[in-house]
Amino acid sequence: MRSDFAGAADTYDLAAVLAREVGARMAARLDLVKIAPQRIADIGCATGDGIRALQQRYTKSLPLALDYALPMLHAVRSRTPRLQRMIGRGPRPVNADVRALPLAANSLGLVWSNLMLHWLDDPLPALKELHRVLEVGGLLCFATLGPDTLKQLRAAAQGVGAGDTVKRFLDMHDLGDMLVAAGFGDPVMDMEMITLSYAAPRAFLADQRHLGVRDALLGRQGWRDWRRLLRAWPRDAERRLPASFEIVYGHAWKPEPRQIADGRAVVKFRSR
Repeated sequence: MRSDFAGAADTYDLAAVLAREVGARMAARLDLVKIAPQRIADIGCATGDGIRALQQRYTKSLPLALDYALPMLHAVRSRTPRLQRMIGRGPRPVNADVRALPLAANSLGLVWSNLMLHWLDDPLPALKELHRVLEVGGLLCFATLGPDTLKQLRAAAQGVGAGDTVKRFLDMHDLGDMLVAAGFGDPVMDMEMITLSYAAPRAFLADQRHLGVRDALLGRQGWRDWRRLLRAWPRDAERRLPASFEIVYGHAWKPEPRQIADGRAVVKFRSR
């Protein structure tokens, strides 16, 4: 998937309707949170919509734009206003994998990740790494795809015996358990469905290709199976093809440690 995503840097913005909408809804949720992070990071930043929105919200924070696809980071830079680049206020690009971040422990006040974690076969190592780089009291905000994503295509595939082609995603309860296992405290999870509609299957497939996720999302099947599957995709009342995406939102704080590195418990005494 890395090469597909890297190759999509020039076309990503053409098709990133869902990511922009989810990012806007994530940002609205920050209205309820009172934080003033010194350093913020957008993990899996793509072309940088998220980190630019965070810069506008937290004007005094140092912004980091992290992605494992180097062409995406080049796109972030090209979309940064020239004045910001000249005075050194643009997002700082970091080319890295979320499971091995080149960042110091306890160095970030806010970590943001929009529709990235679900591409990992096992998100737990990434969540542990995000916990490591967050400071105590730091906040993790993310959105992922849930298991009912593209339920219309799953039903069509089952109806024609084409097999389960769409990638399986974790539900919010599993992700909540992983957050606790990674060391986060009191995670809050919720979900909603967002449905896009397409005039024809070709438009849907083109979007996924422009995003660089077509094969990762849909898998590989023979052309004959795809033709049968796409013909069976049910149309809505307006004769368009509905594509529903289950969006799972999560946020969690990094609590004070209960034990130090050598395993001894931390006990606090309060004076009266």
